[in-house]
Amino acid sequence: MTVHAPAPAAAPREHGLAYWAVSDCWNITRRTLTHYQRQPSAIVWQLGFPILSVLLYGYIFGSAMKVPGGGDYREFLMPGMFAMTMAMGFMNTAVAVVTDAGKGVVDRFRSMPMAPSAFASGRGVADLTVAAAELTILAATALLIGWRAGGGVLPALGAFGLLLLLRFSLIWVGVWLGLLVPTPEAAGGLYAVAFPLTMISSTFVAPSLMPGWLGTVAAWNPISSTATATRELFGNPVAGGGTWVEEHALLMAVVWPVAITLVFLPLAVRRFRRLSR
Repeated sequence: MTVHAPAPAAAPREHGLAYWAVSDCWNITRRTLTHYQRQPSAIVWQLGFPILSVLLYGYIFGSAMKVPGGGDYREFLMPGMFAMTMAMGFMNTAVAVVTDAGKGVVDRFRSMPMAPSAFASGRGVADLTVAAAELTILAATALLIGWRAGGGVLPALGAFGLLLLLRFSLIWVGVWLGLLVPTPEAAGGLYAVAFPLTMISSTFVAPSLMPGWLGTVAAWNPISSTATATRELFGNPVAGGGTWVEEHALLMAVVWPVAITLVFLPLAVRRFRRLSR
């Protein structure tokens, strides 16, 4: 009787590229969120400026500020502050990325068998999670000072979705800049550019109240589109100036972030691949 040797066990099926891209993305995300968990003061620091601005403009200057068409200024202000906070977050991304690069963390990631997109995508998911937490804290602060969303639950959720969409798109700008500038000090210097970008918008004042050319620049600012769209969805005073971009704020609040993502996400991934070339 012939005895046959048992057939060798089948080799485990290897996972595809998509699986490892998602797995590597999660590892980078978990690493970043762990840093925030160990240093929660970083989130508090990031929220300090917008909360201070709410108190400063809402209570000190609020009585002197007027909203074209009428309405409470604090109701007008809060959606703009939400948009500004989401927009300014890209600088935190840039500083964090260039700090990792300076410590050699990025080089270690590049030497590992990981998906080239994992560094950018993992950072993006982590920063978007932190942005959602920041937005929740800022919205709770707004409710405490009397702000209300009178447009209904679903429109309010849509407004918060637009805010996170803006933040998502600007994450890739932050990753690209963080991989481009040489030092954290140089990245910090970019605040000189980011601050006017957020101020020349409809965050604090309606563009129609600005000088002609400045009002046009402010109206076409992506931050203004998100701020105006969220004001509409929240049921807060809008104070539109009658220009095309202001009348189609909901559309532009989607178009701008999608366009920014399509440009800067590939740039961030390409920059990560070419670091050592």
